[in-house]
Amino acid sequence: MMMLPRILFSLLQFFTLLYLFTVSFASTGEATDLLKWKATFQNQNNTLLASWKLSPVGSKNSSSAGATGSDACRGWYGVTCLNGRVNRLNITNASVVGTLYDFPFSPLPFLECVDLSMNQLSGTIPPEIGKLTNLVYLDLSINQISGTIPPEIGSLTKLDETLSIFDNQLNGSIPEEIGHLRSLAQLALNNNYLSGSIPALLGNLNNLSSLYLCKNKLSGPIPVEIGKMKSLESLYFDTNNLSGPIPSELGNLKYLTHLALYNNTLTGLIPTTLGDITELKTLYLYFNQLSGLIPTELGNLKNLADLDLSKNQLTGPIPNTIDGELPSQLASLLDLEKLNLSHNGLSGRIPEEFEIMKGLRDVVLSYNELECPIPNNKAFMNASFEGNKGLCGNVTGFQPCERPSSMVKKNSRSKLILAIVLPVMGALVLLCAFTSVRMCDKRRKVKDVERRDDGLFSISLLDGKALYRDILNAAEEFDATFFVGQGGQGSVYKVNLPSLGSIAVKRFHSSFANTHCKSFTNEVNALIGIKHRNVVKLYGFCSNAQHPFLVYEYVERGSLFSILSNEVESKNLDWLKRVNIIKAVAFA
Repeated sequence: MMMLPRILFSLLQFFTLLYLFTVSFASTGEATDLLKWKATFQNQNNTLLASWKLSPVGSKNSSSAGATGSDACRGWYGVTCLNGRVNRLNITNASVVGTLYDFPFSPLPFLECVDLSMNQLSGTIPPEIGKLTNLVYLDLSINQISGTIPPEIGSLTKLDETLSIFDNQLNGSIPEEIGHLRSLAQLALNNNYLSGSIPALLGNLNNLSSLYLCKNKLSGPIPVEIGKMKSLESLYFDTNNLSGPIPSELGNLKYLTHLALYNNTLTGLIPTTLGDITELKTLYLYFNQLSGLIPTELGNLKNLADLDLSKNQLTGPIPNTIDGELPSQLASLLDLEKLNLSHNGLSGRIPEEFEIMKGLRDVVLSYNELECPIPNNKAFMNASFEGNKGLCGNVTGFQPCERPSSMVKKNSRSKLILAIVLPVMGALVLLCAFTSVRMCDKRRKVKDVERRDDGLFSISLLDGKALYRDILNAAEEFDATFFVGQGGQGSVYKVNLPSLGSIAVKRFHSSFANTHCKSFTNEVNALIGIKHRNVVKLYGFCSNAQHPFLVYEYVERGSLFSILSNEVESKNLDWLKRVNIIKAVAFA
């Protein structure tokens, strides 16, 4: 019984040595076959492949099994092994000048990845390539390979990544056997001289995400079977001699993002089913012989970024509808010369930032739902705005704006008190008691402040009615030419009176007359008692239902922001003084 474990152990040693010897012998054979292929290269002094050589017996690189030379798995450039067998060969861009005639297809049965791209390989693709049955990736692109694609390539049924032979000199037809590669994800045969028709069997490639057949000499119709390639994301058939209609079945490609059929001789209508490809981002159909109306269904392509239908015989508008507000970021396109966004669903204001777009020459924004002021830009002065109902500005055919935003922007740095910087704070203190007080006059002529039972107050003023009339007359019933600023509760006007000189009149919206009464009472009481160089003077107020307003001293010293952010001045302002300034601004 003791002999049995010894026998088993001996057998285990024997088979282990046999396996190591077999692997070593096989890998040494693979190395020898690779060296035979290398010997056919025209540039034998290739420095990248200098590591491709056999090591002498007994060296560090010799096989552990005692073989007469090293295998290809020990430090060869571009060679990767798995379990002692050559598994990957990647010598892309290695300046190889040679052919594939002596490539060891049969001796390398475990190859899964071959990348020989970006070299100077010439000649044809040998039919023996079909013996690499374990191959999942094959890239022979950007070489000088000529001749036809052998049908034996259809035997590489494990290809599930890439079959790429683009940018070579291939001719002849595309073998329909490629349709057997059902696991393939990418097929690139573009930039060759392939001719004939596109095989219908390509429709069997259900896992294909990218199909590049462009820039060849392919002819005939686009097979309707292409519509069966459910996983397709990119389809490039451009720059061929394809004819006939665009198959409506392409509308079944729900994941398609790029469709390029330009530079062909396609005829007929654009299928309405293209509007069903909701993920489509680019659609290039130019330089064909397409005719008829552009289908309105293309308007369903919400992700579409690039559309070119030029050089056809199409009629009707492009339904490519944009809605929402114009993004102010467009103003960063300082060199933009033409802006045409007509016949869309654009709404809201035209961004003031567009004023800086000095490169604009031609602007068309007609038939939208735009409103608010037109930017003060020369291109906009001559732009097309018909079909918009809410626009105003200094443009022929439009009414002047009652509160032009460009004027606010222009004067914001020169009007400290009149430009309303803090409308939210002003909303808390200004909007009440106008219906209770009916007289206007100068603050310096205030005789008495009388509190009433309801907590409000009245002020006995001299010549109130006269001052009220003077302000209305001087401001021409608050004409827009006197407008200098806009706040959340009203507008500010600069008015010149003989008795006071320049004053600031803040006219409130009449709808605010009965709100925030207690806050208004407290603030006016406070302002009556404040005398400070940093607080603007309150001359008077009026609560006429049609024209409620406050009358202030007019001051021109820049914006509140510029004062508070100025290091020198801010050091001289304690917190209480800053609060007083903010209150003054809120009232202005």
